[in-house]
Amino acid sequence: MGAYSKLRNVFIKYPLLRGMASYGVIWPISSLIQQTFEGKNFENYDWWRCARFGLYGSCYVAPTLYSWLTVANVMWPGTSLRSGIIKTFVETLSYTPLAMCSFYFGMSLLEGKAFNESVLEVKAKFLPTYKVGASVWPAVALINFCLIPPRNRVPFISVCSLIWTCFLAYMKHLEQNSEVLKPGQSPVKLFI
Repeated sequence: MGAYSKLRNVFIKYPLLRGMASYGVIWPISSLIQQTFEGKNFENYDWWRCARFGLYGSCYVAPTLYSWLTVANVMWPGTSLRSGIIKTFVETLSYTPLAMCSFYFGMSLLEGKAFNESVLEVKAKFLPTYKVGASVWPAVALINFCLIPPRNRVPFISVCSLIWTCFLAYMKHLEQNSEVLKPGQSPVKLFI
């Protein structure tokens, strides 16, 4: 049995590892894309920022998402439109806010920021990010819950999250570009 076959069997047997691997690749790529929009190139990319995104994506996002999807599938089994809508609604009100707060807080801590600074960043950026996320992710979640087999849900979401994570990387580093999100200002207008 070749190395590819062994790896494939491990990913089939342990779907969490497949999600961790996909997030460990996609999140750093999103950081690189966002940094490219900042005007950086290979010589001046912040490789530590990419490493933080990879670490956070693979070791926190993938396991929490896998856990949420597993719980949701047990609580509302099936792929019917009704169960998909229920899971999407519950996810939008429970997992999504937790994920966004965790992102800003966790990434701030990985950057070496103090606890209080991390909390302030969550307070400043959560609501604008949540508004954008609530307008995008329910449609993706509904497709995921209704059309994608459970074993492929984490990798599907990780692929969909490539653009979303570019947006998160942008939001995370707004202050570094001396751009400040003013109350009521749409982050999408700054991103485009």
